[in-house]
Amino acid sequence: MSLDEPKGHIGFTLNGDEITIPSPVTARLSEVLREVAGAKDVKVGCNAGDCGACTVLVDGAPVCACLTAVGQVSGRAVETQSGLVAGDVVAQRLARSFQRHQAAQCGICTPGMMVSAVALLRSGQTLDEARVADALGGVLCRCTGYRKIIAAVLDASESDPVAEGGVGARIERLDGWPKVSGTERFGDDVAPADALSVMVIRSPYHRAAFTFGDLESWREEAGLDLILTAADVPGDNLFGVIPGFIDQPVFAVDEAKYRGEPVAAVVGAAELLAALPPFPVTWEERPAVLTPEDAAKADLLHPTRAGNVMCRGYVARGDAAGAMKGASVRVSGDFSTGFIEHAYIEPEAASARRVGNRIEVSCCTQAPYMNRDGLAGILGLKPEDVRILPTAVGGGFGSKLDLSAQPYVALAAWILDRPVRMAYTRTESIATTTKRHPSAVHMEIGADEDGRIVAATFDGVFNTGAYSSWGPTVANRVPIHASGPYLTPNYEAKSAGIHTNTVSCGAFRGFGVPQSAVAQEQLYDMLADRLGIDRLELRRRNAIRNGEPTVTGQVFETGMGIDACFDALKPEWDRALAEAEAHNAARPARRRGVGVAGGWYGCGNTSMSNPSTIRAGVTPAGEVMLHQGAVDIGQGSNTVIAQIFATALGVPVSAVTLVGADTDVTPDAGKTSASRQTFVTGNAARLAGEALRAQILRLGNGGQGAEITPAGDGIALTEDGVTRRVPLPEAEGYALEVVETYDPPTLPMDANGQGSPYAVFGTAAQMVELEVDMELGTVRLLKFTAAHDVGRAINPLLAEGQIEGGIAQGIGLAMMESFIPGRTENLHDYLIPTIGDVPAIESILIESGDMHGPYGAKGLGEHCLIPTAPAVLNAIAHASGARIHHLPATPDRVRAAILAKGH
Repeated sequence: MSLDEPKGHIGFTLNGDEITIPSPVTARLSEVLREVAGAKDVKVGCNAGDCGACTVLVDGAPVCACLTAVGQVSGRAVETQSGLVAGDVVAQRLARSFQRHQAAQCGICTPGMMVSAVALLRSGQTLDEARVADALGGVLCRCTGYRKIIAAVLDASESDPVAEGGVGARIERLDGWPKVSGTERFGDDVAPADALSVMVIRSPYHRAAFTFGDLESWREEAGLDLILTAADVPGDNLFGVIPGFIDQPVFAVDEAKYRGEPVAAVVGAAELLAALPPFPVTWEERPAVLTPEDAAKADLLHPTRAGNVMCRGYVARGDAAGAMKGASVRVSGDFSTGFIEHAYIEPEAASARRVGNRIEVSCCTQAPYMNRDGLAGILGLKPEDVRILPTAVGGGFGSKLDLSAQPYVALAAWILDRPVRMAYTRTESIATTTKRHPSAVHMEIGADEDGRIVAATFDGVFNTGAYSSWGPTVANRVPIHASGPYLTPNYEAKSAGIHTNTVSCGAFRGFGVPQSAVAQEQLYDMLADRLGIDRLELRRRNAIRNGEPTVTGQVFETGMGIDACFDALKPEWDRALAEAEAHNAARPARRRGVGVAGGWYGCGNTSMSNPSTIRAGVTPAGEVMLHQGAVDIGQGSNTVIAQIFATALGVPVSAVTLVGADTDVTPDAGKTSASRQTFVTGNAARLAGEALRAQILRLGNGGQGAEITPAGDGIALTEDGVTRRVPLPEAEGYALEVVETYDPPTLPMDANGQGSPYAVFGTAAQMVELEVDMELGTVRLLKFTAAHDVGRAINPLLAEGQIEGGIAQGIGLAMMESFIPGRTENLHDYLIPTIGDVPAIESILIESGDMHGPYGAKGLGEHCLIPTAPAVLNAIAHASGARIHHLPATPDRVRAAILAKGH
């Protein structure tokens, strides 16, 4: 809101209460509701009407609060999610249905979805999927894939969710009710009301030298509290995530290396930051390199890295070159993908306050302890003098592993000894935070006359941007995975991460494996066509099985379930092919295609220590407490880890009280990434539950089969029909306590990439049915069938939600998403799938078991995305004869490929 605009008093009804607030009539309703009326359930995802998270009802009609002036609601009735669920029977039924169907994952879009759905349900219209999709079409979701949301609206009944159940039960999300009731608090929701605000000054050029003018005079003229530059950083002006690659400055010095790089930050009251005079900085634009090809011929971005090469990855087994020459059939191709934006609906946000000689930072993060250690280095503090208080996270997918707003609020709060807050704008979030690495891949696969793979070679170049972030992880993971889940006796894979003057690329659901799968799985289709073998059968024939070596020489005696995934698709595959053939004979202008792809993913860090620690205790009153520090970003770790712990302890889930992530009170459960939390932290929770159970049984002299019952005044043991009390020790804190750590068994790889990089691989096979308009190049998705080997489904309902969400992101990668620096920095130019873009999804859970996973469980988050894009591309080729080598497969590219084939 402008300083120059006079404030009036505007009255309206908010959730049934008449209120009058001081505000300019042109202020955004979303801002007034959040910052003046305290309605934090109104979320701000874009401030442009693109995401719909801020949807409220005005006189019963859904509107985007960010596009509505508060003057427009004068004298009218405004309803938000929290008010609706508190007092409206329709909304209460809907909230229970959202819980029952797990329709809220991270929860940031849930207010917009539920408010829009309430308006539809109140209308009394007869509901079907199309009508629900139309009513909710203005609200974006990046987590769920929309299918569970549609199901929840269609089933908004009186039924209650399932609240109890251990491993294997489809229980409700334990942290779900705050999300569906409007009480959940995300990064920008917890900022103190008296906090000053931070705004970062960023480079407008891809590469530029810069000099400052008289900063102090400008600060005084603008009425600000503080200006921060590199000179004000008390510790190291660097951060990063991987030792040896800590190379990103908090503030650039002398030269900015990418568009959006911070050079300074200003701190003051929010209304002052909204009306600042031009910042005193002079820019000198310099030649920039934006592609790896140009970077090979350019000046060094980092003097210690030859040829702008950040790092390389390599895996070799057998004699790939020799075996390729002897192959009966060879196929090869070049494939590429561009920048892909995470597009979580919650932009980055953080707030900080100084507490004596410590700093406390509240933020949306996937990695509390990594944030803690990074901030300690920047501030020149000991790690224990930094406290990270994670809020709810409105989507992460990898980018919220890195520091974003945290250094700026921490520095300002430390220097000023005042609370400070910062929330990224949508443009700021898209322009400056990490992306999926653009890739350029050349791959060749050779087979014998029976379709058995004899050799594969892979060469992938990845644009890692100006700084490293998680680039080394991508470069080292991709060569291990680029064979796909297939027996490949002779193999050579190379990768390189190249620095350019673009925004840094980092972790994004799959760490480079989705890019390699685009090449590998399309070549498998091409190989099948050359050999005249059914495409599913070719994959089934080459699927790696228990007892067979991977390309790193690792052998799994149990748990390699990709063959079972392919087998599960066979009935649907045969049906879909027959239907497509009949359809195409009758309708050649809109041809149907069926595509299939396989994928695999090693859970956890590559050949590195990867521990998680869980703490649990019993109070003298008998309350069971689980200190669970694995951040839940919507994937369900709060629920599945509690289910694992409760099963190991032998108590109902409802008997366990969760203590959420906080670096002062929860041990380090490791980062939420690489599909590791269910597997690694789940194992730590299993060990903690077993250890606590052993303590209780020992104290109560109980046998292994005794039933443990936490009570209000202690613990009871029941054995052979007899119940007795367990004498708990007197204690200030916990009467009983355990701390358990699990670190997956992995081995380093040698110079040829031979070794045991992962203890667990998850595998998946997906097929898609679609239609291609041969004249327009448009693609309409009809159905996905997804078979995933999860080892053991700790919570099948949550697993289905992960699969559906991963497929939705894979659809975006395949068909529409492409970040262009300086151009697609909002959610109306950068397109992500909407509720109308995601078709029906049938999930098939394969439970092959695993010798290392808790109760046999594996991770799932990554491999549910990996096969999606190649399956879509293979289906497009099956329908049209046109193969897309360079993503995304937009209608113009599909039509051009059709024309190139002579159709």
